[in-house]
Amino acid sequence: MELKIHTHDLRLRHTFRIAHDVRDIQQTVIVELRDGGLVGYGEATANKYYGRPIESIIEALEENRALIEAYDYQEPEAYWGTLKPAFGERNFGLCAIDVAIHDLYARKQGVSLQQLWGKKGTGPNTCYTIGIDTVEKMVAKMLEFPWPVYKVKLGTDEDLKIIRELRSHTDAIFRVDANCGWSAEETISNSKVLRELKVEFIEQPLPAEDWEGMKSVHQEAVLPIVADESCILPSDVSRCHGYYHGINIKLMKCGGLTPALGMIRQARQLGLQIMVGCMTESSVGISAIGQLLPQIDYVDMDGFMLIDNDPGKGPWAANGQVEIPDSPGTGVMYLG
Repeated sequence: MELKIHTHDLRLRHTFRIAHDVRDIQQTVIVELRDGGLVGYGEATANKYYGRPIESIIEALEENRALIEAYDYQEPEAYWGTLKPAFGERNFGLCAIDVAIHDLYARKQGVSLQQLWGKKGTGPNTCYTIGIDTVEKMVAKMLEFPWPVYKVKLGTDEDLKIIRELRSHTDAIFRVDANCGWSAEETISNSKVLRELKVEFIEQPLPAEDWEGMKSVHQEAVLPIVADESCILPSDVSRCHGYYHGINIKLMKCGGLTPALGMIRQARQLGLQIMVGCMTESSVGISAIGQLLPQIDYVDMDGFMLIDNDPGKGPWAANGQVEIPDSPGTGVMYLG
């Protein structure tokens, strides 16, 4: 087994601004796990909020190169248990390898991951993300990309004005994501206005550790609330029960497909709605998310739609739906 590490600067079509970050370039690491003519791919993007610069991702991969290259087609979930102690809390790099191992393992069997899991089919429409900008520019971004579901990033002094103006131009479904930018009082108050503006749900309105505030929000807000920054690891799922109505799983934050599958099972048992989100990834990462579509309620897998130099090829988007190839593994091709 041979590990190859590739880095790319993904160019965003528009400056991407949220409540705690702004960027025009998204750095990413593509891993390639090769065994003769078979190859599996995974991805991890750099992230300032979670303290994961690209150098730290590469360092985690290089430190564990021997362990990674020792993989010999054991079941991916079992090998994740071998890798996790070595990676520790460095879940971004672990995610890239776990996805590559899943991809390689399924390609070895000649089936897609959906087929391997016995859960084949399509899933919910993806949202298309509108980052924070002036109201006029946010409207222009939306009109430039007609879509049936939009996620609107908020956390400004004009949040309600933004949604009112966007709503005047479309009947599309809106979901809003405050990225920890509101207080409990704002969330409860805003939820009443946003419901009238036909917003479907609110994602992570409060800071991640404000559980006391979320208790009030869960009781008094009139829209469902979905956890993102408050739900990183499998151990966070049960904690979200009674504070949130749903969770947003990010493969990189939890450490790959293996823990994500466990989080899905746990959330179902608790009656939580399930969303899987992306981190402005290329088609390599998005193809992995696509394998989970039949098992989830909502999805944000627009990362490859937000960049103009995708190093991968696989998924394609039309009328709200992201389609993935019916090919072995995740179905992605790496173009370099």
